[in-house]
Parts: sequence; C-alpha cells; structure tokens
Amino acid sequence: MLKKQTVFFVQTADVWTTFSSAELYRCGLQPADACMDSGFFYVTNHGVSEEFLDKVFAESKKFFDLPLKEKMKLLRNEKHRGYTPVLDELLDPANQIHGDHKEGFYIGIELPEDDPEAQRTFYGPNLWPNSDILPGWRETMEKYHQQALEVVKKIARLIAISLDLDADFFEQPEMLGKPIAVLRLLHYEGQVSDPSKGIYGAGAHSDYGLITLLATDRVSGLQICKDKDAEPRVWESVEPLKGAFVVNLGDMLERWSNCIYRSTLHRVLGNGQERYSIPYFVEPSHDCVVECLPTCHSKQNPPKFPPIKCETYLLQRYQDTHADLSTYNKP
Repeated sequence: MLKKQTVFFVQTADVWTTFSSAELYRCGLQPADACMDSGFFYVTNHGVSEEFLDKVFAESKKFFDLPLKEKMKLLRNEKHRGYTPVLDELLDPANQIHGDHKEGFYIGIELPEDDPEAQRTFYGPNLWPNSDILPGWRETMEKYHQQALEVVKKIARLIAISLDLDADFFEQPEMLGKPIAVLRLLHYEGQVSDPSKGIYGAGAHSDYGLITLLATDRVSGLQICKDKDAEPRVWESVEPLKGAFVVNLGDMLERWSNCIYRSTLHRVLGNGQERYSIPYFVEPSHDCVVECLPTCHSKQNPPKFPPIKCETYLLQRYQDTHADLSTYNKP
C-alpha cells in the first residue's frame, strides 16, 4: 500500500554559522517531531552549494558510464572501499528474489597504509579511478566528503539538544571525534521494480549507524514505512526537494535513544528512469559502545537493547547484506 506524499520537517533556519545558544535550542526542538514520527526530514541552508552538488553528481555519472571492465578493477575490498556491482547488495532477503538493481562506489575517510589506524576495519586508503581516465574526480569526492561531514556534525548538535544532552555530546573523541564516515555513490540503471515479484532498486532496510545525509537527483523512487509491523505495510514517497538534503536516522541512534527516535524502513522502487543518489553514512568510532543514553530511560522505560561496540555491529550488518568477495573474478 502506498501513500503518495508524506510531510517532513524542513530545516530552514540559517543557524549553521553562528550557533548561538538560543538558536540551537530553538532549532533543536524542531527536528524532534520528525525524529520521533518518521526518522526522516529535509535540511536546507546547509552550506553546500547547488553548483558543487551538481558537479559531484556529474562526476558520479562519469564513473558509472565507464565500461564494466574498468569499474571491476576497483571492486570493493575487505574494508568496503570501491565498486559494488549490480545485485551485489541484498537488503531484504525475505522479500527479494536477488540483490538490489543498483551499482555503487564506497569512499571512506582516507588514511595512508602506514598509519596504525588504517588497520581498523573501516579505515584505510581508498580505491580511486585512474586520474588519466577521470581527472579531478578524486579531488571532487574528497572535497564533498569533508563538506558533508561538517553538515552532519551540525545536525548531530541539534539532535543532541533535542535529547536533552549537551550540544557537543556527539563530538566526543569516541563518537564523531574519530568517526566512520562513508560516502557512497549510487546508480540505478532504470530497471522497473515489481514488489509482487521481489524486484527492487533497493530492498527495504534501515540504515546501520548514526545519521545518513542523502543527496538525490530529481528522479523519485525513495519510500519509507513508519510501521514495519503493519500488515500490509504502508509506504510513503519521499520526493526530491531541490537544494535540500534528506536526513534519516540510523539503527545506532535508535538504540542510543531507546527507540524514542526512529530508524525507519526505507526502500527504492525503480520506475524505468535512471536515478543517481549519494548517501553519506556517519557512524561513531570503531570502539564506541552504543548504549542507552542517560536522558532516554527511566524505571518505567528501561533500556531495550544491550550495549554493543560500533565496529561489531557494523561489520555484522555489512556481512549480512553484501555478496562474498570470493564470488567475483576480479580482472
């Protein structure tokens, strides 16, 4: 069942540069309703120019336009950097007959191989296209990675305030002081989805971490389901909004907030048009223990989840949803 449109909070207050105490508290209360209702909202006045976003999308398209043989030279590695082919990811095995009809490219925080931190599961050097083939591509993506992280940190301040925490709560070293931040370019080739046959652009899932910052082109397809236990599920469209990011909350924030805030099921249905999107996934550090926040539990509402280390949770989710690398014959 599908509703045509849903209403989300749209952040329009320009608080990104001043961050006075009064502004933070005023704006921190605004996203709370959206976080509790759907876990999705739009953000505008975020500081990333439309011109630069257009350039990032144009560079993304250049990569996906390369021959498959060239893209497979950058097949994702064990640190989840690089290219993911069509059908590589299976997000909803109970309802999908095969993997998602999308291809992608993972870009994490860049660390040289000789950096001791590069040995961590989700850190290390990235895989990059040859600069002779795609000149300036790496520089564009690194610049966007940095800008997107700054936007997420500002959103995290508003979320902290809305949970009665100090504004800089999520900026602690074990959280966003040393984050796992992954930029993912996505391309949906134009396959028509058919849920009755188990065919999806992206199967129903919730995101794994803290906050996802999503940039989309002007092609529809993203849908959310606020009540995953409903029968039948009711899906609502999240329409593209020019100049805005879509923000959705991840599983870790739901655990932290003791289910006060939602990590909502979402999916993508292809409608025959090519579609490009750029999610930016931000999680806390590898060693951060995610457990119920002190402001989110009481005798009447005890913690619903046991503590879990971020690295442990993410690794399991990636293993559950991606094809085994041994199934590919890398050129």
